[in-house]
Amino acid sequence: MPTDLELQVKTLPNLPGVYQYFDKEDTIIYVGKAKNLKKRVSSYFTKNHEYGKTRVLVKKIVKIQHIVVDTETDALLLENNLIKKYQPRYNVMLKDDKSYPWICIKKERFPRVFMTRRVIKDGSEYYGPYTSVKTVHNLLDLIKQLYPLRTCNYDLSQSKIDSGKYKVCLEYHLKNCKGPCEAFQDEESYTDHIKTIRNIIKGNFKESIDSLHEIMMGYAEEMNFEEAQRIKEKLDSLKNYQAKSTIVNPSINNVDIFSIISDETHGYANFFKIMNGAIIQSYTTEIKKKLEETDKELLELFIIETRQRFNSLSREIYVPFEVEVGQNIKVTIPKLGDKKRIIELSQRNAKYYRQEQFKQIKIVDPDRHTKRIMAQMQKDLRLSKEPRNIECFDNSNIQGTHPVAACVVFKDGKPNKKEYRHFNIKTVEGPDDFASMEEVVFRRYRRLLEENKPLPQLIVIDGGKGQLSSALKSLDVLGLRGKIAIIGIAKRLEEIYYPGDSVPLYLDKKSETLKIIQHLRNEAHRFGITFHRNKRSKSAIQSELEQIPNIGKQTITNLLRKFKSAKRVKSASLDELIEVVGNSRAQIVYNYYKKEKK
Repeated sequence: MPTDLELQVKTLPNLPGVYQYFDKEDTIIYVGKAKNLKKRVSSYFTKNHEYGKTRVLVKKIVKIQHIVVDTETDALLLENNLIKKYQPRYNVMLKDDKSYPWICIKKERFPRVFMTRRVIKDGSEYYGPYTSVKTVHNLLDLIKQLYPLRTCNYDLSQSKIDSGKYKVCLEYHLKNCKGPCEAFQDEESYTDHIKTIRNIIKGNFKESIDSLHEIMMGYAEEMNFEEAQRIKEKLDSLKNYQAKSTIVNPSINNVDIFSIISDETHGYANFFKIMNGAIIQSYTTEIKKKLEETDKELLELFIIETRQRFNSLSREIYVPFEVEVGQNIKVTIPKLGDKKRIIELSQRNAKYYRQEQFKQIKIVDPDRHTKRIMAQMQKDLRLSKEPRNIECFDNSNIQGTHPVAACVVFKDGKPNKKEYRHFNIKTVEGPDDFASMEEVVFRRYRRLLEENKPLPQLIVIDGGKGQLSSALKSLDVLGLRGKIAIIGIAKRLEEIYYPGDSVPLYLDKKSETLKIIQHLRNEAHRFGITFHRNKRSKSAIQSELEQIPNIGKQTITNLLRKFKSAKRVKSASLDELIEVVGNSRAQIVYNYYKKEKK
C-alpha cells in the first residue's frame, strides 16, 4: 500500500461516517458507510480479497475522503445521496424512478385528483410512486365513481364563481361533476370528499365504508330507497376494490415489508406496504452486484432507497434477517404466524420476479442465459472451467442379460442428441456394473483421443463411489486424470461424489445445477433402457424362430427383414413365405406353425 494512502488510513477517526475512494483521475469510484471509519477502510487494504473486482478497486484507489456523521442513520442517508449524485462505478445502483406514475391532489380551490409522472413542488399532495399504471387507473376510476370531482383547470375563486364567469360543461350533465363552477356544490362538501379520497388512496377504507353505510341507512330510514340503492352501489364498489387488495391481517397496520433472494450476479428484492391489513403497494426489482455484495448489504441499500422513493413514513419494517437501517425504524424478524407468512409471500414475489427475468433473458439474450447457467454450475460443482460439454454414462442390464451402456452428451446445459452413443459390453461376463463402467469409459475416450476430437469439461457417472472409481481407472490408463473433471451422482439422496473424497456434496434440491445433472442422468437412463429393451426384444424374436428345426441364421434374418416380427411370420401365408425363403424352407416354417396351432 502506498505511503500517502497508509497515512490517510491511519489518521481516520473511529467514528461513524461515509468514505469516498478516488482514482488517479480524481473521480469518485466508490462510496461506502461505516460504523467505524478506520476499521472499515483498513479492511480493504489488509484483507486478501478473493473476488477479482474488489482487488481491482483497491488497486485503483489513490485518495480517500471521509465525512463524519452523528449517527448510523445519517451515514445510511448520506451514502445513498452521494451514490445517486456521483454514480460511482463500483457501487450498486437501483433503477431510476422517473417514469413511475403518481396520484396528485392539486393544491387549489376545489382540488383536482389526477395521475401524473412529474412531481412539482407547488404544495400539492403526491401519492406513490405506483409500479403499475393499471393500479392508478383502477383507483382513479373508483374515486370518480364514488365522488364526482371536477376535471377542468379553471381558477374557481369565489369572486369568479359569483360573477358567473363559468358555465357547467358536459361532465356535469353526465353526473361526473357536481358543478362547483356555478356554485352547484359548496366548498365544504367538496373538501369532505377530498378528505375521504385521501384516506382511500392511503389504504384507509374503514372510515369511508362506515360513512357510506351510515348515509345509506339514513336514506333507508327516510324511505328514500332510490338514494339508498345509489349509496349501496358505491359501498359495493369500495368493498370490491378493497377485496382485490391482498388481505393479510387487520392488526398489521402501516408496516413496510422487505425481502431478497440472490444468485451469483444479481439480487432480487421485494417491497410491500401494508395498511389496515391490506397490501396497498408492491415493488420488485433486480439489483446487479458490483463487488459480490451480501444479501444483507443489498437489502439495506434497497430499504433506504425504496423508503425514500415511496415516501414511506412507517416506523416499523418486517425483514427475513437482521439489518442495520438506523435507530428511527423498528426492525422485526417474524418467526411464525401471519407476520411470518407475509415475509414468505414477499420472498415468493422476489423468486417469481427472478424466474420471469430468466425467461425473458432466455428469449431476448440466450447467450447471457447460457453464460449465467454455466457460471453457476462451475461455482456449485467447484470446477476449474465452465462445463460447456458434459458427458454422462449409465449401465443397463436386467438379471445380467444383454449388458449395454449409454453415453449422453449435453452442450451448454442442453441435450445434444446427435452425439449420444450406445455401447454393447464386450469384455465383461455377467452383471458387473463396475467393470462395465471401466470398459465403456475407456472405449469412449480412447476413441476421442484417436480421432483427435475435443474432450468434455465434465464427466458424470450415474452411480456412487464404486462406479466413479472404475471410471477413474480408465482415465488413469489414458492419462486423462486431472484433465477432465469427473463426478458420480448416487440415486438415493442425489449426493455427488468427487474422486478421493469420501464426503459427498449435497446441492440445493431446487438449484439449476442439480436439475441439469438430474436431466443428464435421466436421459442416460432412458437412452440406455431403450437400447436394452430393443436388444432383448430382438433376441426374444430371434430365439423363437431358432426353435424351428432345420432353419439357419440367414433364413431367420431374411424372415425378420421382411416380416419384422415372429408374430407376422406366424400369420404369413405359404405363398408369402415362399416369396422370401423359397419353397422347401417356407414349407418347414409354415408346417411348424400349423402344428403349433393344432
